Amino acid sequence: MQRGTNLGRLGGYNQAVILDAIRRAHEGVARVELVERTGLSPQTISNVVRRLVDQGLVREDRKTVSGPGKPRTVLELEVSSRFAIGIHLDPAVMTLVALNLHGEVVARARHDMPGAAEPDGTVEAMAAAVDALIAEAGLDRGRILGVGLAAPGPINVPEGMMVSPPMLPGWDRVPLREPLERLTGLPVLLDKDVTAAVVAELWAGEREAPANFAFIYLGTGLGAGVALGGEVLRGSSGNIGEIGHFPVPDEVPVCGCGRRNCVGMSLNFGTLIRQAIDAGIFPADHDAQQLPETTAAILELVRLAEGGQAEAMAILRRGARNLAFVVAQVVNVLDVDTVIFGGPLWDALADLALPLMRDEIPQHVVAREIHRLEVVGSTQGPEVGAIGGACLILDDAFSPRASGLLLGS
Repeated sequence: MQRGTNLGRLGGYNQAVILDAIRRAHEGVARVELVERTGLSPQTISNVVRRLVDQGLVREDRKTVSGPGKPRTVLELEVSSRFAIGIHLDPAVMTLVALNLHGEVVARARHDMPGAAEPDGTVEAMAAAVDALIAEAGLDRGRILGVGLAAPGPINVPEGMMVSPPMLPGWDRVPLREPLERLTGLPVLLDKDVTAAVVAELWAGEREAPANFAFIYLGTGLGAGVALGGEVLRGSSGNIGEIGHFPVPDEVPVCGCGRRNCVGMSLNFGTLIRQAIDAGIFPADHDAQQLPETTAAILELVRLAEGGQAEAMAILRRGARNLAFVVAQVVNVLDVDTVIFGGPLWDALADLALPLMRDEIPQHVVAREIHRLEVVGSTQGPEVGAIGGACLILDDAFSPRASGLLLGS
């Protein structure tokens, strides 16, 4: 919890601190409790709360009784006063959600990706999907704060573009933010999907998010997001978490970098399908060239493993052990105490992979005798990227930031 300041010129920061405290108090919070939680004076609390009520962000129309004395008036977030739209742009599918101020999904949509070599068509499709979501959910467009776009890396944040993502050939330096803003008429933020997933855990998780965790993202690609001290880390260019070239113990097909031990190739859909063909699980002429077909093939491999097919189980266990080895190195570098797995493919893999991860990862962690490592699955489901995109907007609009305390900022 951030503490406020009673300097008058920093009212914007104080408002964010107070709104954040009200948001986190799901049962409501009294003004006297806000004084205790924020360190602000009663007068500052009163002035800021009045502004929040006038803006329709907070309501104070309910009284509670707790012990002797007058009933207390509690402040509560007006969760439907504002909304945020999130888009997850995956090479295989485009997912959209609308969130209220509690980070709850109030509308959702899913669309197959347009042709991968047609970025202009994809941006137009995103804009049309946003308009359709708003219309179908009956949302007041004037209450929508913006659109958060979670995309595969690498990205150029200042320019608002994707820069040659590995799974999207032809997408070299494709602008996304500016054309999407122009087509929707809404502010747009762009971030990596793995980073957006971290923001989703901090903003919209069903449980209290740990302060120090790594989010391991499993979708069409692989990545890691990081939170330390409750703050999202992005790196100098916004491209933190590119772990696909971390080495694994097994030899795997040659990677684009020229090596034969990259975890990305160990978990590559094509690699797993080839192993399944070699094991006789899929026929030799098995044709899964496009992303929707390869995704379906991986889900079939998982289904067979869950049904007791030994060869399928061996393939997935080998990939999971390689991933566990790499995740342990991430834990060692960052010294986090929690690893959260999630992404579009995680739910399908969780029953098989989570027990193995909990067993394998700690074996390679240097600090295992010093602190416990918790290994869990995300509560956000396969929409975590889109939820994270919307949470980028909520976080940008309402979260208090220490930089707001710099004079003149």
